Amino acid sequence: MKVFKMLPLALILSVTAAESAEPWRPAEGPLMTRWAKDVSPENVHPEYPRPQLVRHEWLNLNGLWQWEPAAPGGGAPSGRDLAGEILVPFPLESALSGVMERADRLWYRRTFRVPDGWQGLRVLLHFQAVDWEAAVYVNGKELATHRGGYDPFSVDVTDALVPDGEQELVVGVFDPTSVGEQPRGKQVDEPKGIYYTPSTGIWQTVWLEPVPAASIGGLRIVPDVDGSCVRVTAQGTGTTPQHRVEAVIRQGDREIARAGGRVGDEIQVPLDRQTLRLWSPDDPFLYDLTVTLSAGGGELDKVDSYFGMRKIDLARDENGFVRMRLNDRFLFQIGPLDQGFWPDGLYTAPSDEALRYDVEVTKQLGFNMTRKHVKIEPDRWYYWCDRLGLLVWQDMPSGRNRTPQARQQFEQELVRMVAALGNHPSIIMWVVFNEGWGQHDTERYVELVGELDPGRLVNNASGWADKAVGDVHDVHRYPGPAAPDPEAERVGVLGEFGGLGLAIDGHTWTDTTWGYRGTADRDELAGRYMRLLRQVWELSESKGLAAAVYTQITDVETECNGLLTYDRAVIKVDVDKVAAANRGQVPKLSTVVPTARDEVIRWRYTFDEPPEGWTAADFDDSSWREGPAGFGTESTPGAVVRTVWNGPAIWIRRSFELPSLDGEPVLLAHHDEDAEIYLNGVPAAEESGYTVDYEEVPITAEARQALRAGRNVMAVHCRQTRGGQYIDVGMAQVK
Repeated sequence: MKVFKMLPLALILSVTAAESAEPWRPAEGPLMTRWAKDVSPENVHPEYPRPQLVRHEWLNLNGLWQWEPAAPGGGAPSGRDLAGEILVPFPLESALSGVMERADRLWYRRTFRVPDGWQGLRVLLHFQAVDWEAAVYVNGKELATHRGGYDPFSVDVTDALVPDGEQELVVGVFDPTSVGEQPRGKQVDEPKGIYYTPSTGIWQTVWLEPVPAASIGGLRIVPDVDGSCVRVTAQGTGTTPQHRVEAVIRQGDREIARAGGRVGDEIQVPLDRQTLRLWSPDDPFLYDLTVTLSAGGGELDKVDSYFGMRKIDLARDENGFVRMRLNDRFLFQIGPLDQGFWPDGLYTAPSDEALRYDVEVTKQLGFNMTRKHVKIEPDRWYYWCDRLGLLVWQDMPSGRNRTPQARQQFEQELVRMVAALGNHPSIIMWVVFNEGWGQHDTERYVELVGELDPGRLVNNASGWADKAVGDVHDVHRYPGPAAPDPEAERVGVLGEFGGLGLAIDGHTWTDTTWGYRGTADRDELAGRYMRLLRQVWELSESKGLAAAVYTQITDVETECNGLLTYDRAVIKVDVDKVAAANRGQVPKLSTVVPTARDEVIRWRYTFDEPPEGWTAADFDDSSWREGPAGFGTESTPGAVVRTVWNGPAIWIRRSFELPSLDGEPVLLAHHDEDAEIYLNGVPAAEESGYTVDYEEVPITAEARQALRAGRNVMAVHCRQTRGGQYIDVGMAQVK
């Protein structure tokens, strides 16, 4: 597959911007990545931004622009300098913009020169993404307004250009963030918790491109593995029925197939079934594609692209569970939640190298998939997923969607997302809603997306508000894991779990951080992760769980749930061990002391504080009450309540017979809230907070030594302050 390169640096630097009295430098942000030091106005995202529709002549407009805040209703500031400078394409609030300020309305301005060789061609101005509303002026003429913070748009500026000299480009931006109804993902005006700093304005590459009057406006590329062909549709701009297109496929330097047809018609290009090479995470092979537009035997336009031959579908396995198949083979999909935020660039990665790193490290950690969470990335990120082999679940960015106008905008941006990203083989699932955020008309949207793209899976809602439509039943559980009940037609997946927090000194956005479930150090983080993954693989066997998404790949702002720090400087876990766990290479867990989830177990219990020595194996508990576990209230999540406990504290004891162990013993505890657990009078574990299911709890070395074959005694104290309450404990061994 070709690696598309940029034009010579001299051509890119022929653009002109506001002259600066002082050298540009980034603002002093809370945290920077190692790539930030290489960012400069002369070398800011210089790569060709659209890898699947490539022309080799173009002009990059990234670099220093002028900017200033704007007032509602104010006219475009054409013909004058603006007050400040900003490094495009970094959003206004980011350190790498050089500004790091907040404004919901602003003006951008710069000048450029059109290369002499473009005479007689149409000149297109491309914006890969502007958040959220953009008005475009060239030489004082308003040419277009676009609403949508995630999708690319283009403007034909040819007729607004002056014959010679500098051309003026002005862009007005409006981004209401929290007060608006527009899709915005996790951007908020007052960041905290799981919501983060907004990204206002231009946040992806801006560039110019010359095209002939009749040109190729876009491609739709659909792999057909069963039919041993690829289906190519070329949309035309300024074309007539007399124009024709031809698609040529190459494998390396060798042409392997070609076919032609009319503009706008689907062209079926056959491929040899015997030599067909399928795309997968293990073998992310990409075919090269060139499409040529001609009329009367003369070539008018030509674009380069690529595609991967792969299919995704559902089928029943030998145990009757519905699972996902990639290229007709069952594949358990395991990946992280990926927010796509950067400490120095916010929505915008500092460089293409940084984008690639995130994909590479995800693969190194043994993941075969990632869930791009309520954000859409630049095309270059999906290019790296395509090239390096990483499956993608693509979320639609969330909005409030409370008004008819907002819902119409949401639908428009949803349709644009599917159209803009539809050629990437790495994307195998569209996620319409997340956790009920702005959810509405779910059934209709699922049908719409399925009609727009029948070759991919549709997830109606990840977590919370499943409407029993689409291909997927997706649940969330922290820390989890959990699995939905098996269904006859849909696949069961765990769209979010984990959230194990660990802050690394010197690599945090703020002094105060948080995680869904805190850990003390790297060893505890790794141990808890391994235990979670063991349960994930058990759920795959017992309940047909087909995929799991761990929260998350990196820390984000105050949230320290990442396997990497926010600056990508520290991987918090042992890469090889985590990769092995993600591939299913985990020790097996077998129960040796059942819990209430397994069978009816009777304990002695009291609600009155017992005397000293109550944990000892020979303590006389004959005066205590007796009842079956678990103990608590029915409303407690994940509880199996057989004896009601609704007071402030409970003390429970039971004896159990322990066979000879040939593995490492661990406790199986479900506690709400704080609990101390003793084995034969020796402290075995002290757990704070609460769980929503049974979790593995390590046993202290001293308590392990106190265990013996035959009769043993377990004693537990649990306290309650608010909400649900529950306590039950068993034991398992890991081998």
